[in-house]
Amino acid sequence: MFGKKSRILIKNQEQIEGIKAASKLAAETLKYLAQYAVPGNTTKFIDQKCAEFTHDHGAIAATKGYGHPPFPGHCCTSVNDVVCHGIPGNYELKEGDILNIDVTPILNGYYGDTCRMYPIGEISTEATNLIETTRQSLWKGIEQVRPGNRFGNIGYAITKFIQPKGFSVVFEFAGHGVGVEFHEEPQVDHNAPKDSGAIMQPGMIFTIEPMINQGKARCKIDRNDGWTARTIDGKLSAQFEHTVLVTSTGVEVLTDIGEF
Repeated sequence: MFGKKSRILIKNQEQIEGIKAASKLAAETLKYLAQYAVPGNTTKFIDQKCAEFTHDHGAIAATKGYGHPPFPGHCCTSVNDVVCHGIPGNYELKEGDILNIDVTPILNGYYGDTCRMYPIGEISTEATNLIETTRQSLWKGIEQVRPGNRFGNIGYAITKFIQPKGFSVVFEFAGHGVGVEFHEEPQVDHNAPKDSGAIMQPGMIFTIEPMINQGKARCKIDRNDGWTARTIDGKLSAQFEHTVLVTSTGVEVLTDIGEF
């Protein structure tokens, strides 16, 4: 029914339950951190609060020490023109900033991954529009998740929605399988041809996490830290992310606790 055998892991019920618990904790972490996303706080302070909350709930942060060079934060904090992978530090949030916080707790060996935007105080109409459009684009992608559909239709739907808005879809970073490991197959592109890619099957779990730029779609990586990705033109970027499960009839959004 679903064509050729996929290398994408089909989770069993025990794994699904574990990933659901980790995903719920990820969402609860973002909800908890909202109180600290205010003018005057540093992104390092937010990272410290993330670490405390994660550890208090019996989990560890997947980002801490991940990759090469090792990522130093318990979460990613991406401000304004930072597309993703912003390193927490001494930057002090100010009125009008927009902030993305991306968290991935590991709970009992399972991963949950989610991110969202936070307006810092009063923000511009343009920034508000970018954030809301990005939020909507995530759900346009989620609407494509069901057994028998192809992964490329997620990116196709996102791009079809975004392009008329005058924004651009980042193509250098993508969603991914998640749950048993931090990054699994498949790669979930947010800009893809219609009816392309592997076929979705019940039990697959992955992230959809569109990054939408005000200006050009391209990014540049900070040579000093090897992680921070910025827009090439200095314009704003926004991102939302959910971890989703393909069910027998459609989709279950594992990181949705009503905060989006």
